[in-house]
Amino acid sequence: MQLAFTKMHGAGNDFVVIDATDRPFALPKEKIRFLANRNLGVGCDQVLVVEKPRAAGVDFRYRIFNADGGEVEQCGNGARCFVKFVHARGLTAKREIRVETLGGPIVPRLEDDGEVSVDMGAPAFEGFEKLAVGGQTVELAILSMGNPHAVQVVAEAASAPVTTQGPLLERRGSTSSPSSAAPDRGARDGFQGPGGRAHGRTRACSRCATSRRRPCASISRRAAKTRDR
Repeated sequence: MQLAFTKMHGAGNDFVVIDATDRPFALPKEKIRFLANRNLGVGCDQVLVVEKPRAAGVDFRYRIFNADGGEVEQCGNGARCFVKFVHARGLTAKREIRVETLGGPIVPRLEDDGEVSVDMGAPAFEGFEKLAVGGQTVELAILSMGNPHAVQVVAEAASAPVTTQGPLLERRGSTSSPSSAAPDRGARDGFQGPGGRAHGRTRACSRCATSRRRPCASISRRAAKTRDR
């Protein structure tokens, strides 16, 4: 079987992009896993698929598959690559396009300088939750940017337990997002160590960067109230 694809990345978050506008996308999970495998396949964080829209008033359907073959709702860095891809392929000449995703519509835009902007919308913040993870109790902010996230603010970015707590959290999940919390680690110095669902720690995640502002602000307000008592 031959498959045409394009390899792209956004800030190191890498993708295999497939044009399925002229034929149905029918790769089973095991084929997606093989494609994403960095030893046996092409290697990527996610597989992105461009399809014809299903709804009126939308230019494209944008599908995202994690390295385990599971389809997920949203990916901001992927959306940036998506826009570059459809322009490079001559699939559209529009600067601003409406895109259908599993997490809802987005409107990415190709700017005059060649950069791509994506309005990810406001995070849906569900509050804080404490979980026992690896023998420790951790406080997590539960929120969604289309995909569920669990954000932990740490004092020292360099010692953030991304690789140890991350796999445990993504398998355990939370009461608000069962079995699907993506472990992100945000610190006040701007470091983030994203660990997307089913593909481990990644070099970048725009959804994580967007989602972490609200819990960080909430924790800062908490700390200020404690100091004022």
